[in-house]
This record gives sequence, structure tokens and C-alpha cells, in this order.
Amino acid sequence: MDKAVAALLLSVGLHSLGAAALDNGLAITPQMGWDTWNSFACSLNETVILDAAKKIVSLGFRDLGYEYVVLDDCWSAGRNSSGYLVPNKEKFPNGISDLADKIHASGLKIGIYSSAGTMTCARYAGSLGYEEKDAAVWASWGIDYLKYDNCYNQGEEGTPKLSFDRYNKMGKALNVTGRPILYSLCNWGVDGPWNFAPTIANSWRTSGDLSNVWDREDVNCPCQEKEGIDCKLPGYHCSVMNVLNKAVYYPSKAIPGAWNDLDMLQVGNGGLTDEEAKAHFSLRAALKSPPLMTNVMTKTDAPTLSILQNTAVLAVSQDPLGSSANRIWRYYVDDVDSNGKGEIQLFSGPLSGGDQLALFLNAGSEDRNMNASLVDIFWEDGADGTAQQIGYSWDIHDLWANRMSNETANAIINGMASGSNGTMNMTAMGGARKVYSQVPLPSSSKELMGSKVGSVKASGTVTAHVKAHGVAMLRLRQQNNKDEL
Repeated sequence: MDKAVAALLLSVGLHSLGAAALDNGLAITPQMGWDTWNSFACSLNETVILDAAKKIVSLGFRDLGYEYVVLDDCWSAGRNSSGYLVPNKEKFPNGISDLADKIHASGLKIGIYSSAGTMTCARYAGSLGYEEKDAAVWASWGIDYLKYDNCYNQGEEGTPKLSFDRYNKMGKALNVTGRPILYSLCNWGVDGPWNFAPTIANSWRTSGDLSNVWDREDVNCPCQEKEGIDCKLPGYHCSVMNVLNKAVYYPSKAIPGAWNDLDMLQVGNGGLTDEEAKAHFSLRAALKSPPLMTNVMTKTDAPTLSILQNTAVLAVSQDPLGSSANRIWRYYVDDVDSNGKGEIQLFSGPLSGGDQLALFLNAGSEDRNMNASLVDIFWEDGADGTAQQIGYSWDIHDLWANRMSNETANAIINGMASGSNGTMNMTAMGGARKVYSQVPLPSSSKELMGSKVGSVKASGTVTAHVKAHGVAMLRLRQQNNKDEL
């Protein structure tokens, strides 16, 4: 192994450092896949990985675009005498290279984890000072993806320049290998990575670690609205709402090839209600946060599968325009309100083909009717843009109205989906993924457009009934003919 790695280093040593990771041709739409950490932590091993990969394929997730299988922390046994990382032989008796071959043979890609520090967060060997050796050995194993954390960083943070330099070292090292390796920077939002990471990485974490909870006050995860708390601290035990309300301030930083990462999905991990899980998944799609599943794939149930395989929502996530939705307004609701305590928000943003996304979020404790005018929904277009909508009608498509039934989901889980009764099967799902990038999406495809639930003129209002801790996710499409004024 040492000779192979040395040969690789020699072969790439004459190359220039190459373009920034943003130009590596990867993550043109937000990367999709599965990560070990939330369900397995340090209990990952070869069997866990291969079992998950098998399910990702057999349940149809691969055909929908979930292509990366990421080994998170705790995979290594430290460094050998030559300073190269080696895998834990008990967990990976056949080595990572052999595992990568098996993952690739199933039509998937493989990812690995390290930290831009002396140790990883679980106190395994980190990559600080070993960037070229580590990148080279990963490339020699056939690695396609790196999640790069921020633990034990020797104090090399506190200014954007310090963080940039430390993470840029690994970005350059990955480029030197000549192998396309997606670079997922994970510094928890310290030093504003959205300002520098787009030039060196394919995605960057926007805040602290996400817990499997909808909305909970926790001093370990400071909120931007709290006085007397240093909100620059990344924190942990962060709730879905906490992470969301920090990420709404820089949606424009995300562009094709480089994405804001609101941490991995918690769908299917038991802590969220069905409405909360739908909202969590929908908001990540709207804000273009990479959808990485973390549930135990071998225990996937019908509600989980039907959320993660909602192709109409995934079509928003994978929309080729690559434009994140913006928060248009946010209102608080107090205890005296008959509709319960909480907050409500409206998100909106353009989609390819001239479509528009409108997402109503009801974080309150009771169901409610929510509404917005087209001026609200097209607010980012400015006065001229909204004025241009006058005289036209827009069809409204509900992206959750055609959610897969539990019966169909269970048929897929049990390997019995045939598609003979018109429900989606493996072939249909693969076909759906192929047209994520079609412009415009076919109106007749309920799998990609949801169900048409109405229309609205420029002077009208879009109204939706939104359940507590839920969302209404709507796709607006302008009708072909101008209405009579």
C-alpha cells in the first residue's frame, strides 16, 4: 500500500494544483446519498455499509439520485509508520479499497470522513498537516466524497482567512490527486463559510449539529434572536427550526456546484412527527441543502420511504436552475391567538422553465389557513417583475398531494411493486429522475409536479391549509394564454 500511495503522490506531484473544488464538475445539483453517523455513530463496519447500499439500490433510492454512501467518523485505525491512514481491520477486514469496489459495482459512490484538525470529533487521527497524504490514499482507494469536519483544529479559526487557509489545503490536495472527489466542508458555520467556501468546496455546513427534534430551546445551540448569547457559536443539540432560522440569511451564496448544507436529514430516525418530517424534507429541498439520509436503511418503513421518495419535492431540490428559495416574511403567533403559539413563514423562489415555488411553513402548535398574494410570492422580482404578472393566471400544484401511499411504499419495501395498477415502480422512479432536469417539467406528471389544486390571477391570493409543524409546498406555473382583463 505504501508503494502504491507513494507512486500516486509522485505521479500527481508534477501537476498544478488545479482549479478550485467549485470547478470540479461535481454537485451541479445538491448531492444526494446516505451517511452512517446518526444511526450508527462509531458502530459502522463493512456489513453495515454493504447492507445499506443493497437497500439503497433495491428500494429504488439509487435510481432517484441518492448515489453517495458516506462512511462517517470512526473508520480508521490511525496511521502506519509512513504516516498514511489505515482502516480498522476488525470493522473493514477487506480494506476500504475492496469496499469501494463493491459499492461502485452496485452503481453507487463511496464517501469518507476526516477532520481539519489533529483528531476527528470521535478522537481518531485527523488530517491537519497530512492533507496530501490523506487525499492521495483516499484517491488510491477509489473514494468519491469527503466530509471534512472541524474538531481539534489547533485554534486555526477565528477569522475567515484562518478557516479558509486550513480548508483550502485539503481542497488543493484533493485536486492534486486528479480523481473527482466531492468536497463537503463541515466547519459548523464558524467564520462564515458561505463567504469563502464556494470557491473551494462543493458544500459547507451552515450551523451546528442538528438533533432529531423540531423546535426546542437549548443553550448549547444559540439562536440568532437571543440577546446576551454569542450567536457566532456553532453549538450542538440544534433543532430543525433553529438551523433553518440561521440559514435563511444567505441563500444567494448557494450556486450550482456549491451548496449551503443545513446538516443531514433526520427523516426516519423517530424523533419527528410525520408532518415535521415532511416539513424538514421540504425545507431542505427549497433551500437546496444536500439531502443525505441517515436512517437505518434496512428498517425503512412506509412513511419514511414515501417522504424520501417524493419525486415532486426532489425535483425542486434537483432543479437545474439551482436557485435557493428566500424567506419572504416571518410572523410570530403568541398564546392568545386562537390558532396556537409558534411562528409562520413564507418562502419563495424561481424554478427552471419559469415556474415558481411557494412554501408556507406553519411552525405553530395548531393547524391554520395561510395565504399570500402573488406580489408576496414574486417579491424578489421587484416591482417591475410583479407588475409583469398582471393579466396572467397561474396554475397551482401541490407537491404533497400525490404522496405515495403506504400500500405502494410497503409493496416496494417487500419487493412486490409491479406498477400494474398504475403506481410507481422501480422503472418509473428511474424514469422520473431522468427528467428532473427537463425544462419545463411535464404538467401531466403527478410524480414530478404533484397535483393541480387550483389557479390564481395576479390580483388574487394563494391560500393553503397547513397543519401544525407542517408545510404546504406549491409549484406555480404560468398558464399559456393571457386572461381577459
